[in-house]
Amino acid sequence: MINIFAVFFGGGLGSLLRYGISKLTISFYSGNFPLATFISNILSCIILIFTVKKKKKIVDSELMRVFLITGICGGFSTFSTFSFETFSLIKTGHYTIALVNIVLSLFVGIGLIYFLLKNQGQ
Repeated sequence: MINIFAVFFGGGLGSLLRYGISKLTISFYSGNFPLATFISNILSCIILIFTVKKKKKIVDSELMRVFLITGICGGFSTFSTFSFETFSLIKTGHYTIALVNIVLSLFVGIGLIYFLLKNQGQ
């Protein structure tokens, strides 16, 4: 039962972080590229990486892992928003920006995880 509360509170905190990133990004960026979603997804990957790293056990507690991975990363990362924003870019004729969004999001996210965990036995 405590894991349910950890996911609940982590998800809420992750969602608040996502909202904050959106508001902060809007204050200095007005381009077509969905920068706030990109930043949230990459930061979520970084949180996940440091949670699952084996050599330097940063998070030993299973409860904290559920809180951070399922809760915070689940609320903070935004695949549905990524998909919607990419579709909106395509729909409005911004094909190049849509492609850049897809390529950057996938390669930077997966690349970060690969390079930071490649010797961890994951």
